[in-house]
Amino acid sequence: MAHWANPSSPHAEGRAARAALESARAAIAAAHRWSGELLLTSGATEALSIALNRAIVTSRLVRAVEHDAVLRVCAETEVLPVGRDGLLTGESVSTFLDTNETRHRNSPPFVPSEVEGHSRALFCMQWANSETGVRQPVAAVADAVHAAGHLLLVDAAQMPAVSTDIAEHADFVALSAHKHGGPPGIGALLVRDLATLAPTGGQERGYRPGTENLPGALGWAAALAEPEPVECWATLRARLDDAILRSGGEIVAKNSPRHPAIASYRMPGVAAAAQLIRFDLAGIAVSAGSACSSGSLKPSHVLAALGYSDEAGREVIRISFGRDTSEADVERAIAAWRDVARATRRFAA
Repeated sequence: MAHWANPSSPHAEGRAARAALESARAAIAAAHRWSGELLLTSGATEALSIALNRAIVTSRLVRAVEHDAVLRVCAETEVLPVGRDGLLTGESVSTFLDTNETRHRNSPPFVPSEVEGHSRALFCMQWANSETGVRQPVAAVADAVHAAGHLLLVDAAQMPAVSTDIAEHADFVALSAHKHGGPPGIGALLVRDLATLAPTGGQERGYRPGTENLPGALGWAAALAEPEPVECWATLRARLDDAILRSGGEIVAKNSPRHPAIASYRMPGVAAAAQLIRFDLAGIAVSAGSACSSGSLKPSHVLAALGYSDEAGREVIRISFGRDTSEADVERAIAAWRDVARATRRFAA
């Protein structure tokens, strides 16, 4: 912040700022093993919006469990349902793409009229669901999407930087700095081929106008230089899973591959709103549904897509870990969970 200057200015300070920005950009790309273009944005929401609205495609296809940031843009888009496990398979994606092939061909493009003649769709999916933590088989889905001649957008806001599957398989990737200990207000859209994205002019190679956020980029690069404790998260999450099952709780999508730091748990008979209050009083921050929309405490569209009733879905809370989450924190969460469950049983009796 102390040495900030506009990276687009031609004077010496601006040129130094540009060099620092490009160094940070390269570090962020390298941390994600990305060799294509990296366009800095204000976060994953803007990155998703750019890809969904300006990819040179004839239609967009999404899953029913995508983040609200995707579903708001794709309100009238074909939606692929999921089962109770929340997982896609290459076969289900292929079938879905085949079923909608006529619509792809006849739908108007979602890009300026001067960019036409491309009969392909943009398929969007999360690397890991932001509520349940369910991870998708990126390689299998990418194979199905590319075999049909379409493009794949991966919402990787939740993905640890140590993962490499997006670098090998995705055409577009949305990232967010604050998910990795970086500052809020900056993210990126990774683009494999800029020819598949309609430009608008301005900064970021003409694809995102506005003064570049140099302090944010530097902070993000610095955060990515510090390894994330993925193995520690897996150990802590396993301990939490076991304790909640033993205490009569339910793990959402228990048998699916899940992000080691994200999970949703149902406490039968206890509303999530009541759980949030009790956890908060114990000094433990949890949420109901997506953290981006939990303030409304509305029923989760993700849980509904997985087959949960409104009543059951309102009994689910989301717990996630940060870089500094400790074993003691998890033990306190387990104790709080058991206290709430015991109090509910006493009240019911």
